[in-house]
Amino acid sequence: MAEIRHKVGIAADPARVLRALTTVAEIGDWWSENATGDATEGGTFHFQGGSMTVTKVSADGVLWRYSGPARDWEGTEVSIRLKPSDGQTIVLFTHSGWREPLEFMHHCSTKWAMFLMSLKSLIETGQGQPTPRHLRISWDD
Repeated sequence: MAEIRHKVGIAADPARVLRALTTVAEIGDWWSENATGDATEGGTFHFQGGSMTVTKVSADGVLWRYSGPARDWEGTEVSIRLKPSDGQTIVLFTHSGWREPLEFMHHCSTKWAMFLMSLKSLIETGQGQPTPRHLRISWDD
């Protein structure tokens, strides 16, 4: 199994970052403008490209399980851990369970990095860059 990993520091306390990960309106402000549903534990939220079931929420972060329809993401999980450190929150991101490191996984790794920077921007400046306002990385993006 393959996985994507990223680390980002955000100038905010973990509770503020957690709110941006568990509130559908805020997910829409940093990841996907069309996000709908419920991003609290036990809920499912929908975004451009599929759905995530929220399997765990704690003060330390969230765990999301992808629930379709993209075949390449089938069976994958997103773990976002939050760790306070010197006046900021360290975000440790892992998208695990990829069957193999296909070209699409490379694309997703770049996109996740961009969306994590969008999360950082949303929290620190009040303005994120969610889909469809995100920076395109290729013609088919």
